[in-house]
Amino acid sequence: MTAWRVRAARRLRRTREDRGQVAVEFLGMLPLVLVTLVVLWQCALVGFTYTLAGNAADQAARAGAAGGAGACARGGRSDLGASWRASARIGCGEAPGLYRARVTLAVPVLFPGAVAFPFRVTGEAAAAKED
Repeated sequence: MTAWRVRAARRLRRTREDRGQVAVEFLGMLPLVLVTLVVLWQCALVGFTYTLAGNAADQAARAGAAGGAGACARGGRSDLGASWRASARIGCGEAPGLYRARVTLAVPVLFPGAVAFPFRVTGEAAAAKED
C-alpha cells in the first residue's frame, strides 16, 4: 500500500468517527435557543404593554379634557386590543388646568389573552382642559 492510500484511509476513518456529531450538538443547543427566544418574546410583550398603557393614557386624557369622565374611560379603551381591554383599569381626574388619566394593564405571559403576570404596568398622561 502506498503512503497516499494509507493517509486517505485514515482520513476516511476519522470522518466516520465524527458522523452524527452535528445532530448531537444541535439537539444539545436547541433547548437553550428556544428558551432565549421565549425570553426575548416576553421582553417584547412587556415593552409593548408599556407602550399600550402610555398611549391609552394619552388617548384617555385627551378625550377627558374635551368630554369628561365618561369620554375619558372610552378614550382609554378605544385603541386597546381585546386582550388588554379586559384587564385595563382606567382612572381619570381633574387637576388645576389639566385633565389627568392613569391606565394600568396586565402583562400577558407569552400570548395576550391567556395568563397574565401578577404585576401590572402603568401609563400616565395629562391634557390641558378644554372649556
